[in-house]
Amino acid sequence: MMRPTERRRSLLCGAALCVVMACGGATRVAAGDNAYGISALQSDLGGVGLLQTPTARMADTGEVSVGYSRIKPYSYVAVSVQPLDWLEFGFRYTSISNREYGEKISDRDLLDKGVDLKLRLTEEGRYMPQVAVGMRDLGGTGLFSSEYIVANKRWNNFDFSLGAATGYLGAGGHINNPLGWGWDHFKERGGRSGDHGGTFNSRQWFTGDIGLFGGVAWHTPWQPLTLMVEYDGNDYQHEPLDNNQNTRSRLNVGARYRLNDHVVLSAGWERGNTAMLGLSLNLNFARSAASSNDPPPVPTHDAPVAMTDQWQQVARKLETNAGIRVAHITRRDNTLIVEGSPTRYRALAEAELRANRILHNNVPAAITHFKYRWLQSGLLLREDVLPRAPLPDTPFISDSKSAFVDQDYRHGVTARDVPIRKRRYKTDKSLHTNRSMQYDFSLRPKLTQSYGGPDGYLYALSLRLDGTIHTDPNGFLSGSLGYDLIGNFDQYDYRAESKLPRVRTRIADYLKHDGIGIYNLQYTRTARLADDWYGMGYFGLLERMYGGVGAEVLYRPFNSSLAIGADVNWVRQRDFTERFSFRDYDTVTGHVTGYWDTGFKDIRARLSIGRYLARDWGTTLDLSRRFDSGVRIGAWATFTDAGSDYGEGSFDKGLYISIPLDFLLDKSTLERATIPWIPLTRDGGARLGRRYQLYDMTDKRRLQHYWSDFEYNPHPERARP
Repeated sequence: MMRPTERRRSLLCGAALCVVMACGGATRVAAGDNAYGISALQSDLGGVGLLQTPTARMADTGEVSVGYSRIKPYSYVAVSVQPLDWLEFGFRYTSISNREYGEKISDRDLLDKGVDLKLRLTEEGRYMPQVAVGMRDLGGTGLFSSEYIVANKRWNNFDFSLGAATGYLGAGGHINNPLGWGWDHFKERGGRSGDHGGTFNSRQWFTGDIGLFGGVAWHTPWQPLTLMVEYDGNDYQHEPLDNNQNTRSRLNVGARYRLNDHVVLSAGWERGNTAMLGLSLNLNFARSAASSNDPPPVPTHDAPVAMTDQWQQVARKLETNAGIRVAHITRRDNTLIVEGSPTRYRALAEAELRANRILHNNVPAAITHFKYRWLQSGLLLREDVLPRAPLPDTPFISDSKSAFVDQDYRHGVTARDVPIRKRRYKTDKSLHTNRSMQYDFSLRPKLTQSYGGPDGYLYALSLRLDGTIHTDPNGFLSGSLGYDLIGNFDQYDYRAESKLPRVRTRIADYLKHDGIGIYNLQYTRTARLADDWYGMGYFGLLERMYGGVGAEVLYRPFNSSLAIGADVNWVRQRDFTERFSFRDYDTVTGHVTGYWDTGFKDIRARLSIGRYLARDWGTTLDLSRRFDSGVRIGAWATFTDAGSDYGEGSFDKGLYISIPLDFLLDKSTLERATIPWIPLTRDGGARLGRRYQLYDMTDKRRLQHYWSDFEYNPHPERARP
């Protein structure tokens, strides 16, 4: 039972916070959680909050935060993602300096992993607070598991929060759980042994006594500085692993200083006797910078009397200015047809409107339409038809990167599928065919990193040379060579127990390798099997750990939100030297995968069912959201029949961010970088890392971003009325 003094203190703090929140009810509320120039800041444990406690506030949509904080004996490393305005999701590592990792590893601090989730239930109104419900450590060992509901209300530059929690966050309170009045199950909360990592212990959610928490954040007149006071719902006398902490006060005080748009420094005094220091890095992937180094569209002049005969030069200009690598140029009656692949602009409208200007300067007025047939690795995906008029005829401005101003180019533009039988007609006149060998090479750094095991933070910085040589329109040889520059993977010692074949947990043995390694070397052929069917076959060194042979087929109707595909692969594990030798493990792996563009907030769902590298069978669910900037943020989880053989954790999970490089650079490019974040490398649920996938190759079959990508580009001179 709670002592009388503790009960009075809890109820007094709760009542005081309710009164203050009510007093603030009449204030005007601006839209969004960042009203009055106030930013939603990350808590010590990750996720928007005060210090130890969460709030009902949310970060800006598309924001990703990586934070570190230290309050003895705990150190927190947290990644928090805001994929939707009402959903916050994150992973967290908790290092406990006064507990050992395990019996076999006595010289390393214990490292606990957890998954957090917060949902906004209501938005703040004139009189009503903003309310959210959340769970901490819902998918980890459960050492710090907690469930809560919290409300926030602003009063000028003060933001008040009040919440109630079960589990760790409310461990200092002894209020009877009202859910226990109807169900005995909710009266008592089970223990936290930490022996069931990777499971969702749903029977423990919202069980046990309730504790109150809350506080206030004052966003000071000096905008970078926010001061906070909170009442902690935990008294630290029921810590997991019998790790109770001495406390002098349930009040925590702290400050957060925004160094710039991306970096926030934190300091605090918590438990009445312990200092806290922290740092968070924040980046919003829903916003993008302009691509200021793109070449300006070509100026136009009156149409020539006769058709040009300099098609080689026209094709070169289409590639350098419009970003179209031409395969064929033909004429049918009053239409000029360009077949090619995009090389620079993610927005096909950008490439086509630039190309319209180039073609206008080289063909007579008898040509009234331009058709653009888009190819990818030899696969015909679609055809866009643009009328020649109205031509972008705004006078060319030398300091402007685009001349498409104040005109509506939607009129007359159509996009459609091209059936195989209608791709060519006998009456088509060929004007140009690109017969040169196509190749691409790039040299770039690559960072491989791992955090979450007892070996601490491991990294390897390498220099990678990627290359592709097209042997014909539907065949290409691709490869990737890497040379490790610096790193510390030679310190990798720990390997979790697993009864499955070591299909992934020996990855560090590959990363330890010195010298030049062959990351990928494969030959690939593609084919359009029927009007909506695509196929691909490949063989070679398919990734750093596996080589073999495989094939994929995809059914993708034109402009449909649904697609389904299947792949099958025979692979053999490569030797640690990353050359041409192999180990003695081989297997057959493959999946049937369904794809669904939900139409809600650009969310895409992928569901795969099949056999994994460790010969276990199961399913992977992948949910991701694409923002207008082109950035895609996603999360996935894999469940297989490996059961207890999984080793540490019972399922696999991770986050990833796929970033178009023109989000970071000042010029347009189709290149992308994917940043994965996986809490632990496991053998169960491991998939083959195929370099190419038909669904990505055929992305242009969907039209939903045709105009939005073009209009989103933030050049001020492109502003539409």
